[in-house]
Amino acid sequence: QVQLVESGGGLVQAGGSLRLACAASGGTFSNYAMGWFRQPPGKERDFVAAISRSEDGTYYADSVKGRFTIFRDNDKKTVYLQMNSLKPEDTAVYYCAAALFTRGNLLKTRTPYDYWGQGTQVTVSS
Repeated sequence: QVQLVESGGGLVQAGGSLRLACAASGGTFSNYAMGWFRQPPGKERDFVAAISRSEDGTYYADSVKGRFTIFRDNDKKTVYLQMNSLKPEDTAVYYCAAALFTRGNLLKTRTPYDYWGQGTQVTVSS
C-alpha cells in the first residue's frame, strides 16, 4: 500500500510560480511511475504531467508544456511539479498518483494509476 501526500499549493498571482511536492510512503517508490492530475471546479480530473520510474521519460499535457516541469527524487521518495508562468486557468485541485511498472503514453490517462493523494489547491488570481 502506497500513501501519497501533496503539499505546496496556495494562492499566487498570474505569472507567478509554485512548486508542488508529493511525498510517498509504503511500497518501493522507484517501482512506480508518478503523475500529476488536476481538477478545476465542476470539471473532470485531467492529466498534467508524468514521469517514468527512472526519469528517462517525461510527459506533459499540451496546456502546460514549456511552463511546468516534473521531476523526482527517488532517495527522498518525492515527486515534484514546478509550475511557472501560472495562468488563472491553472486553478484547480492538483493530485499526484502512482502507477506500478508503467511507462509510455498510457501514463497520460488515469487508467494505470493505483494510488492517489488527497490533493492540494492551487489558485491563480488574475
